Amino acid sequence: MAKMEVKTSLLDNMIGVGDMVLLEPLNEETFINNLKKRFDHSEIYTYIGSVVISVNPYRSLPIYSPEKVEEYRNRNFYELSPHIFALSDEAYRSLRDQDKDQCILITGESGAGKTEASKLVMSYVAAVCGKGAEVNQVKEQLLQSNPVLEAFGNAKTVRNDNSSRFGKYMDIEFDFKGDPLGGVISNYLLEKSRVVKQPRGERNFHVFYQLLSGASEELLNKLKLERDFSKYNYLSLDSAKVNGVDDAANFRTVRNAMQIVGFMDHEAESVLAVVAAVLKLGNIEFKPESRVNGLDESKIKDKNELKEICELTGIDQSVLERAFSFRTVEAKQEKVSTTLNVAQAYYARDALAKNLYSRLFSWLVNRINESIKAQTKVRKKVMGVLDIYGFEIFENADNSFEQFIINYCNEKLQQIFIELTLKEEQEEYIREDIEWTHIDYFNNAIICDLIENNTNGILAMLDEECLRPGTVTDETFLEKLNQVCATHQHFESRMSKCSRFLNDTSLPHSCFRIQHYAGKVLYQVEGFVDKNNDLLYRDLSQAMWKASHALIKSLFPEGNPAKINLKRPPTAGSQFKASVATLMKNLQTKNPNYIRCIKPNDKKAAHIFTEALVCHQIRYLGLLENVRVRRAGYAFRQAYEPCLERYKMLCKQTWPHWKGPARSGVEVLFNELEIPVEEYSFGRSKIFIRNPRTLFKLEDLRKQRLEDLATLIQKIYRGWKCRTHFLLMKKSQIVIAAWYRRYAQQKRYQQTKSSALVIQSYIRGWKARKILRELKHQKRCKEAVTTIAAYWHGTQARRELKRLKEEARRKHAVAVIWAYWLGLKVRREYRKFFRANAGKKIYEFTLQRIVQKYFLEMKNKMPSLSPIDKNWPSRPYLFLDSTHKELKRIFHLWRCKKYRDQFTDQQKLIYEEKLEASELFKDKKALYPSSVGQPFQGAYLEINKNPKYKKLKDAIEEKIIIAEVVNKINRANGKSTSRIFLLTNNNLLLADQKSGQIKSEVPLVDVTKVSMSSQNDGFFAVHLKEGSEAASKGDFLFSSDHLIEMATKLYRTTLSQTKQKLNIEISDEFLVQFRQDKVCVKFIQGNQKNGSVPTCKRKNNRLLEVAVP
Repeated sequence: MAKMEVKTSLLDNMIGVGDMVLLEPLNEETFINNLKKRFDHSEIYTYIGSVVISVNPYRSLPIYSPEKVEEYRNRNFYELSPHIFALSDEAYRSLRDQDKDQCILITGESGAGKTEASKLVMSYVAAVCGKGAEVNQVKEQLLQSNPVLEAFGNAKTVRNDNSSRFGKYMDIEFDFKGDPLGGVISNYLLEKSRVVKQPRGERNFHVFYQLLSGASEELLNKLKLERDFSKYNYLSLDSAKVNGVDDAANFRTVRNAMQIVGFMDHEAESVLAVVAAVLKLGNIEFKPESRVNGLDESKIKDKNELKEICELTGIDQSVLERAFSFRTVEAKQEKVSTTLNVAQAYYARDALAKNLYSRLFSWLVNRINESIKAQTKVRKKVMGVLDIYGFEIFENADNSFEQFIINYCNEKLQQIFIELTLKEEQEEYIREDIEWTHIDYFNNAIICDLIENNTNGILAMLDEECLRPGTVTDETFLEKLNQVCATHQHFESRMSKCSRFLNDTSLPHSCFRIQHYAGKVLYQVEGFVDKNNDLLYRDLSQAMWKASHALIKSLFPEGNPAKINLKRPPTAGSQFKASVATLMKNLQTKNPNYIRCIKPNDKKAAHIFTEALVCHQIRYLGLLENVRVRRAGYAFRQAYEPCLERYKMLCKQTWPHWKGPARSGVEVLFNELEIPVEEYSFGRSKIFIRNPRTLFKLEDLRKQRLEDLATLIQKIYRGWKCRTHFLLMKKSQIVIAAWYRRYAQQKRYQQTKSSALVIQSYIRGWKARKILRELKHQKRCKEAVTTIAAYWHGTQARRELKRLKEEARRKHAVAVIWAYWLGLKVRREYRKFFRANAGKKIYEFTLQRIVQKYFLEMKNKMPSLSPIDKNWPSRPYLFLDSTHKELKRIFHLWRCKKYRDQFTDQQKLIYEEKLEASELFKDKKALYPSSVGQPFQGAYLEINKNPKYKKLKDAIEEKIIIAEVVNKINRANGKSTSRIFLLTNNNLLLADQKSGQIKSEVPLVDVTKVSMSSQNDGFFAVHLKEGSEAASKGDFLFSSDHLIEMATKLYRTTLSQTKQKLNIEISDEFLVQFRQDKVCVKFIQGNQKNGSVPTCKRKNNRLLEVAVP
């Protein structure tokens, strides 16, 4: 719909027909075409009166937003386009305002969208009801019960990736204000056979895959499970992964939902333990074994799985093993124990798995009910939501006991649907004072009687056959059906007395056929007796009751020896029949609302509408019959007020306003339109229209009248617009003229003012220039006098200066002559002594100049300040050799000091460790040179940052000096195991790399020596003090990529704590104490198969050989 377009009626802008009651002509083809047309335009909802048809779009549509919720809130059912929110609002308002209990029945085949429809109903009710902390908590618990039940009760099938494999009925309880108080959930017929076997292309229940995908490693280890699906026989592998489904994320959602609903942590863990036990039951396999008396018995092949199941459930292993091998039958005071052959053992195993999972599911439903039940005792209003399996018809006679039970339930729902629909029609006719006419329809009570009759019904005969002594098989059951039901018009069997089916090749000998309201269904009789018996051997029940696992023990109360009941338990068929009867009784007390779900295609793809598939569903849902029942009287009805409001423009007397009663207005309107009297009737509050053609005629007239009115409105509007435009232009012209005159006068004034200012400025300028000339003349006169005086003063000064200079020259000449005279006298005196000291003076002067030149050149040739730079300028003169070397030494010391001053305390510590490593290993260990350039980091694992080692970090309170993964050499065979090597101030610790659990803790005072080879390998042995607690298992032999760093830090830490130097022994052969034996570790050169990695091998009890490349 366009953004500005507003729908005020179901009939506005209708794509196809929104209500199938108005479809004309009505037949199967037009029905399907109408659905397809609406589906192609993303209109997935269509009405049949008050029934909603929902076609699964297999894609997300923007029609469920909060804005949509507000749009449908408190609106009339037919006021807006068809939507599931309209039905939900109608049901909620009837419950809240009229105090009528409601039920919403959602039906359709697997994949039609029933589960999603029930979620949408619940989410709408949650959105429109009251607010508040307690109310919100109740709403959240009701909504979060869905993920839990879906995980345990839904599975991927060929038709649906999230198919409900159980029927669910939820009663939501409200107070007088319409706020939710709580709810009660009932479940019907969980498909427990899926636990042990799934059809090709389908999966087991979701929870198994979610647990293995989303559980943590710690939880899986606790449950003794592995993440690989292929490890479990009960899980099908061809469909283990589903596109678009994240099992790990769904597992987290389920755990969160369980917490919101109210499950305690230990309860959730118990549930997962039961799920794990069911998974592992499938891995128990049996082998045949013959006894002395010639009887066959079975034995468990691998008891490891049985052991783990017993550890999970707390059952004694021998008790459970015997329960799988023997069966005890009690009759009065006698007990008879018989052995089970392999086939019987597998049957017992699968029966236990199915019962365990089925009872767990029932316990889950009861536990959720405890959490969501209403806490107050006030009177409650109830809205029931029924999400139950649709009618199922499989090809190739694959219909079995489950389909028979499901179709029986749908027969009962169809029966109550027809009854309640007719009842609702009749009540409305009586309420509106309209004459009620009898409606002919197919009554499927005869089919229900065929199935549920207590004497001759199929379920009764099945129970009778199961309880009959002697040999009971599916064939004997079919024979009995052929005898009793042969003449029934809806029962067909090739072996019956009725001759018309003797040559029917479409009806196999081992099958029978029932003509349901939705069509004929062929049932394969194989498995009916076993599935109806649903037998679990008493030995297994008693074994489960003996479990120390509280939840499992509570699931098998019949296993209590003190409460042994020899009475046979009720059959599956009789239990389901009783459940259906209770459900029907419950539904009959409520006002029904129906949602019929249709699957458009089998490919689970959007935009595909398969007409044959839809036609099949329309038939077995009885939708055409529903339309005919609805149209049998009057096809359309509407309250007088909205009817008059919609069609009042068709009559001059009612347009534009009718001032009298709405009914009178409608009477005037219909008389004016000359509609035949037989086409409509007046009720107390509604007008009833018999034929859809009459309604469509009204709509056509309204459409034409709206066009005429629109033309009239356009004409009046255009005239008004032109007049308004003219008046506006006239007013604008007057305003513009006034503003122009004002502007012209302002411009003239500005010009006059500007001229006056120009004249004033010229006059002022002339007067100013005149005054300036006078002032300049006066100034020139004053400057002439000043200049003459200055020239005179200058002449006088120059004459005086010349005189002074002449006098100074005379004085200087006298001084110069005197100086030369004194110099002559000194030279005469010096000549007497010059020849005696001239050589020495010249040598000293020359030497001084050479040294000066040397130092100046050294200044420009100085090397870099790097301590490792060995460059030094060459010596220029031999006599400067010692000086040259001393300068080199002093400069090196100086630049080393400058370099050291740049170090931080941490760097100093590192270099101290490097220096310590040099003293310990230089020229002794071949691995040392490669470690010089590697910085000593210590914490290689970053334990403080890695959440994986949080448990390990919490267990260690001291500072960790080094944390590294090393290979611990096995004492028995020389193979290595990864361990975390931790060195603290007082201890040496070893921990498991995967779990972080501490395996060994050695005080440093107990470490006596570290031994290693002189070769290029990372093996080293840590020797412990004899008699110490840490040395009970002997010394440790490790292999590490950071041997030099680990040995150096261990040496320094031991020295710091014990004040004693740790002995570092470097030898290619040394002894290691392993428990009570001393083993020689010998290092040899050899070619390695795996490249340059040293290998360790145990040669004998006294020799461990390490091959180094």
